[in-house]
Amino acid sequence: MADIYELQLTLDLPDSLLPADLALLRWHLGEEDGRQDEGYEYPLWDARGPARRIGGVLVGELHSDHGGWALTVRQEAHPDEFDDLRRMVLWLGARTTSWGAIGYLRFYESHLPDMLIAERGAVSSAVLRVEKVVRSPTEVIPDPYA
Repeated sequence: MADIYELQLTLDLPDSLLPADLALLRWHLGEEDGRQDEGYEYPLWDARGPARRIGGVLVGELHSDHGGWALTVRQEAHPDEFDDLRRMVLWLGARTTSWGAIGYLRFYESHLPDMLIAERGAVSSAVLRVEKVVRSPTEVIPDPYA
């Protein structure tokens, strides 16, 4: 058994992001033009390729997008990294122009993630709990015209 989690983030950032902020993000993503001076030991989101425990692919991308920046991260995380991850997610939450769900954290053996919600310059966690699960093998994606 491993203590591995899946962290996924998808959010937008303003074009007014400071050059030092962009450099820090790029460093965490493992890009050559990044720069670190915020006290992190290593980049949090520089892994790429097949994920060992969570399945799928590990990614970290930052792209200029119509007057701002688009960030997507999907990485495996260990609880030893949670302090740095928490600090980085709160930092992003204070800067994001996205509203609502911006990602999730999921223990690799769990079916339900803890959602990360951005509102008014902050990020909070919404823990999903279910008492009854209704499964539908034919309604994987709902038909809006049904």
